Amino acid sequence: QVQLVESGGGLVQAGGSLILSCVAFRNAFSINTMGWYRQAPGKQRELVAAVTRGGTANYADSVKGRFTISRDNAKKTLALQMNDLKPDDTAVYYCQASLIVNPARNYWGQGTQVTVSS
Repeated sequence: QVQLVESGGGLVQAGGSLILSCVAFRNAFSINTMGWYRQAPGKQRELVAAVTRGGTANYADSVKGRFTISRDNAKKTLALQMNDLKPDDTAVYYCQASLIVNPARNYWGQGTQVTVSS
C-alpha cells in the first residue's frame, strides 16, 4: 500500500502560478514511477506529467513548457510547478504512484482542486 497526500491547490487567475505537492507514505526504495493526473468535470482522468525513479519526465502536450514535475526520492515527495495557468487547466489534480514490485497497479491521492479564472 502507498498513501499519497496532496496539497497546494486553489484558485488563481489566468496567467498565474501554483505549486502542487505530494507526500508518499511508503518505503522510498519501493516506489517506482510517480505522476500527476487531472480530471475536469465530465471528462476522463488524464496524465499531466510523470517522472520515473531515475528522473526521466514526460508531459502532456497541453502543459509542455508551462509545467515542471520534480521528485525527491529521499524525501518521498513529488511536486508540480504550474506556470501560465489557463482556464482549461481547471480540474481536480491527483498524485499517482506505482511500486517496483507491481508497476501495473496505480495508487492515488485524494485529489486537490485547481481552479483558473479567466
